[in-house]
Amino acid sequence: MAKKALITGITGQDGSYLAELLLGKGYEVHGIIRRSSSFNTERLDAIYRDRHEKGAKFFLHYGDLSDPSSMIKILGETQPEEIYNLAAQSHVRVSFDIPEYTGDVTGLGTIRILDAMRQVAPKARFYQASSSEMYGLVQEVPQKETTPFYPRSPYAAAKVYSYWITVNYRESYGLHASNGILFNHESPRRGETFVTRKITRAVARIQAGLQEKLFLGNLESKRDWGFAPEYVEGMWRMLQQEKPDDYVIATGETHSVQEFVEVAFARAKLDWKKHVAFDERYLRPAEVDLLIGDASKAKKQLGWVPKVKFKELTEIMVDADILQLAEERAGKRIRD
Repeated sequence: MAKKALITGITGQDGSYLAELLLGKGYEVHGIIRRSSSFNTERLDAIYRDRHEKGAKFFLHYGDLSDPSSMIKILGETQPEEIYNLAAQSHVRVSFDIPEYTGDVTGLGTIRILDAMRQVAPKARFYQASSSEMYGLVQEVPQKETTPFYPRSPYAAAKVYSYWITVNYRESYGLHASNGILFNHESPRRGETFVTRKITRAVARIQAGLQEKLFLGNLESKRDWGFAPEYVEGMWRMLQQEKPDDYVIATGETHSVQEFVEVAFARAKLDWKKHVAFDERYLRPAEVDLLIGDASKAKKQLGWVPKVKFKELTEIMVDADILQLAEERAGKRIRD
């Protein structure tokens, strides 16, 4: 029989790539989605096609991490062998505007699904999507599994809670529960409000003459950027280990937002200085200036190695947004 996996946050960037990875390995994949009055499953369209054309075992369930009864019901009915908790209010800047909601979904949502697992699926293996933002005001360079956390946003603080409650349930109840401390990972499926995708979409629109200016906040922030499809493989590898543990997933390189801008605009043969302007509205109340991860443990224990480098990643995203815009303008792709 096929292994069963349950993914929260399946409609997001990571959820869609993880679903494809698991289906490719022969899994039966279940995803939890929130009820919405508009379609929110665009990233899953290709999987739906495969389900009808190739018989992929793919199922969606309505639920919400703010509703513990829905978690118990879905886990009890599906009885997954693997659970991937990717759902969150994941926009760092927005978390300052809606801190309580961020804490409820990103923090308490984790304990709701862990406790549902404890009650009705205790033999399952659990993956918690932890974040490099937990390091915040970094106490060590590069950051590794033993580096102390210093969160600098409501989002990061909620992720620290989720990290430790995952460890607590592992140690208290013997659950196979692991944390993946993933550094920034991007792709053409990245949400349009995140800075990398905001940049690459703007490059496509500026090249097409549909936009003149791109407004950004702190150009000096440095991040360790990797390619999302590679990072979801790291998640899967963690749950194949005999013992649960916590792992950093990162490239070990750091680049500034300005470097990303320079590479993105150069790809479209544009002068970024003519189009990029500063807007203080995009600054965070507390900034995270530098993140760079040490994934030595993941390389040694999981055999996980990143392949797509910074320049290639940026160019993949620019090319995809230029193509998407061209398809939209030609009427081959419909957007709401």
